[in-house]
Amino acid sequence: MFYHQAEMNIPIEKNYDVIVAGSGPSGVSAALMSARRGAKVLMIEYCGSVGGISTSGLMSHFTGSVRSHLYDEILNRAAEKNTFKNYSPKIHIDPEMLKITYMEMLKEAGVNILLYTLVCDTITKDNKVIGVVTESKSGRKAYTAKAVIDCTGDGDVAMHAGASYFLGRENDNKMQPATLMFKVGGVDMERAVFPGSFETTVETPKGELQELAKKLLPYPAGHVLLYRSTIPGIVTCNMTNCIDVNGTKVEDLTKAEIICREQMIPIVDFLREYVPGYENCYIISAASLIGIRETRHFIGCKQITEEDILAAKVFDDWVVSDAYFNFDVHNITGASLDKTGVQKNFKQTKGYTIPYGCLVPKEINGLLLSGRNISGTHMAHSNFRAMPICVAIGEACGIAAAIAVKTNRELRDVSPFEIQNILTMND
Repeated sequence: MFYHQAEMNIPIEKNYDVIVAGSGPSGVSAALMSARRGAKVLMIEYCGSVGGISTSGLMSHFTGSVRSHLYDEILNRAAEKNTFKNYSPKIHIDPEMLKITYMEMLKEAGVNILLYTLVCDTITKDNKVIGVVTESKSGRKAYTAKAVIDCTGDGDVAMHAGASYFLGRENDNKMQPATLMFKVGGVDMERAVFPGSFETTVETPKGELQELAKKLLPYPAGHVLLYRSTIPGIVTCNMTNCIDVNGTKVEDLTKAEIICREQMIPIVDFLREYVPGYENCYIISAASLIGIRETRHFIGCKQITEEDILAAKVFDDWVVSDAYFNFDVHNITGASLDKTGVQKNFKQTKGYTIPYGCLVPKEINGLLLSGRNISGTHMAHSNFRAMPICVAIGEACGIAAAIAVKTNRELRDVSPFEIQNILTMND
């Protein structure tokens, strides 16, 4: 059964050089670098603030590392705003201060920003994306551009444009679980423990914490991940868990939100009873954006693999360098680390590179992929999805888009060596 909607004329509001869809770490970076290199940029974000998962997702800290002047700038500028400057390392996130930092940087660069706006379709011509269609309280509108960068995480723009992709794990399309981050206050920081990985065990008089969590927390929750914040007495909890979630389906997003919120009180009860320093803790806030780790992997002109990362491969046509993280595969069937994942025991100590072809969809022109939706395998994605690496991916995309606009070239025809020269200009 169908409802037939009458044809409608969608107003084209404005034309831009570059449109960036999504304002997570890769989106902010892409918009900044395009605008700083002279492009007229529009950033579109469906949340009410910028930063995506790094802010609305209530992330505790940046994990992994990468060679990126822009990433260093973001860390330094955000750290200057933290109230307790000597309390936490720069990588720890104060979500509200990071929102302000991002917004300041975007305004300084002259980026035009649309919040509370969803990209719901693309405008294509001759297999090239030339604009996007948006939905908001203002109705349906269209915006055109010479280059579009998809920083939506799920690759919504690329999907609407018809780019090829696969979901999740190659053999069965299963995806990593979803998490709703939350913060607790009232923690005795002198006695508190901070298990930072699934492989971190903590012995207590009542038992080892990871084992206790598996036994006592409501399935599929069942692990202990606790992180310091930028404020004394407040700890970020990465402990809610929802499996069998497809983050491209609104029904699954709703299910994950409900299940994760139902787990929060049992988790706090567990912390009070079993975790040293948390005897008087209480919930103070939860994320306004559910954490979706994995959905669409797009097919690009090149693909980065697990083997490339393990070999610390240096591609000649790299546009991201010295990327470093582990294989952070959360358990696809339950709590804790998946049997394929490796966190603190990850043995590869060198950084790797990402080639430009991973950012370029194989069949579609006028579009770049940025962030966790680039062309890579399920295992490689568990590494490059780390936020610092996503910043560097966005940085490269923004530079590429500005070059393409300035020289009237297709995005796929931009030389990675031109991008490298700009990235290393201030080394």
